[in-house]
Amino acid sequence: MSETTHRADSVAQPRWNRFGILFAAVWMVFLGGPLIEGWNHRDELRGWAGILATLGFSTLYLHTFYRAQQRRRITSTEPTLLWAALTLAGLTALAAVMIISLGPTGLAAAPYLAVTAVTMLPTVAGGVLTLIFAASVEIVSASAGWGNYSGLSLGVCAAAFATWGVMSLIRRNFTMLHEREEQEHRAVMEERARMARDLHDILGHSLTVITVKAELANRLLDIDINRARSELDDLERLSRDALADVRSAVDGFRTISLPMEIARAREALRAAGIEDHTPNSTEMVPGHLRELFAWTIREGVTNVVRHSAATQCTITVDANSVEVTDNGVASGRATIGNGLTGLRERAASAGARVIITSPSPQGFSLQVLEQETT
Repeated sequence: MSETTHRADSVAQPRWNRFGILFAAVWMVFLGGPLIEGWNHRDELRGWAGILATLGFSTLYLHTFYRAQQRRRITSTEPTLLWAALTLAGLTALAAVMIISLGPTGLAAAPYLAVTAVTMLPTVAGGVLTLIFAASVEIVSASAGWGNYSGLSLGVCAAAFATWGVMSLIRRNFTMLHEREEQEHRAVMEERARMARDLHDILGHSLTVITVKAELANRLLDIDINRARSELDDLERLSRDALADVRSAVDGFRTISLPMEIARAREALRAAGIEDHTPNSTEMVPGHLRELFAWTIREGVTNVVRHSAATQCTITVDANSVEVTDNGVASGRATIGNGLTGLRERAASAGARVIITSPSPQGFSLQVLEQETT
């Protein structure tokens, strides 16, 4: 994820949390009745008990709402059953104190209990507790002789149902948000891998050829000054080409040509004093394999020049495979660096596989073969 995106998310998250807690706090207005009732009886112990219980109930409710939403936003997980059970037990105890101290006014806590149950518990468990809270309102009001509170019971169910709908939408949005963040993270990792692979292949090949030509030019200075000057001109061109290739790779527009790569391979092998056998035509290679085959030739020839001590190198190309073979030392070359790892990744993405063998009595073979489809 880019620094700009990360900064935007870090700003948006606290902002969303603030608005979320304000949304929940707005509905605390319906607990104003119990506070007023407690204040009217402030000269009695039950009045202060009702006020403190109402304030504690409101604080615990808002804290629970905030923590649950923050948990979903950060970890995309639901509250644990233990946390939900302890919270509901605490809210129920405070609601009981409100009802005992303030009478029927304390029943205003019932909808908040149902909302908390729906917010923190699975759908079925939240629905069952909602019905229990609604039935408890009817039972308590009837047994205490406070009259008919069926309207409040319906309000408990309505509040729970509305909250369930909102929470379903919030959960879905959080899930989509986390999926988007994961996709962005994967895209960043893939882009980093692409750049590392391209830079390795580009610089590995270019610097190898530059080194070989520099050594050749140094040897020719006292033998053939004109040819040495020609080799130095090639060094300058190769350096400029390598710089252009690096810029293209960083910009994400790096592509290579199969015929051009064969020509470069021929030049690199001859500069290293290795006899080359290369194809004259690549027309038979289908379009979706041409870039992969070009990278294979680049990696194979780079390893030949660097590690093989070979005197001959042959490049073979047909419609579904490319092979680079030499008569040099094969020991240890099957696990050389990141180049072969990157080549295997390229081959896998193109539906091909890398085959490495060591022909007898000596030599090394790197082949990329398109896998047959059924």
